[in-house]
Amino acid sequence: MKILLIILGAIVLIVVAVIVTGSLLPKHHIASRAAAFRATPDQLYTLISGPQNWRPDVLHSELDTDSAGRQILRESTRDGNKMTYAVMANPPHSLTRTIIGAHLPFDGSWTYALSPAPGGTTVRITEDANIYNPVFRFISRFIVGYTGSMDKYLQSLGATTGQPQIQITD
Repeated sequence: MKILLIILGAIVLIVVAVIVTGSLLPKHHIASRAAAFRATPDQLYTLISGPQNWRPDVLHSELDTDSAGRQILRESTRDGNKMTYAVMANPPHSLTRTIIGAHLPFDGSWTYALSPAPGGTTVRITEDANIYNPVFRFISRFIVGYTGSMDKYLQSLGATTGQPQIQITD
C-alpha cells in the first residue's frame, strides 16, 4: 500500500510540475526554419499554395472561398485533426496561412517566404503562434519543440521535389 501511495504521489507531482511549468512559459512564440531546394520558386509555390495532399500526414485537403471572399484551406490529417486556414498569397514570393476557429488550444499563422538561391530556392517558414493550454504549451516547448511541425513540412516538401535529404536551418 505504501508503494502505491508513493507512485500516486509521484504521478500527481509530475502532473502539477507540468502544469506549473507550462503556466510559466509565455503563451506567444515565434519560431522559424528554412531549407534549400533544387526547384524554382514557381514550382515550390505551386505545391505550398495548393492542396496539401502531397504531405504524408494529410488525409484530405481542399482550397475554397468563404462567405467573406477569402481563400481558405481545409485540411484533415491522418491522426483525425481538422483545421481551416485563411490564406493570404503573394505569388511566388510568400504565402501566409492563419488558423481560423474558435475555442482552440492554440492559434497563429505560418508564413512561407520563397527566395531564389544558387541552384534553386530557399523556403523559410515562420510560425507566429499563441498556445493557451499550459499542458500543451509544456509539450510544445519541451517534448515536440516549436519547430517540429515545420521540420516535418520541409522534409515532406523535399521528398515531393525529389530531395529526400535536405538540410534544415534556423
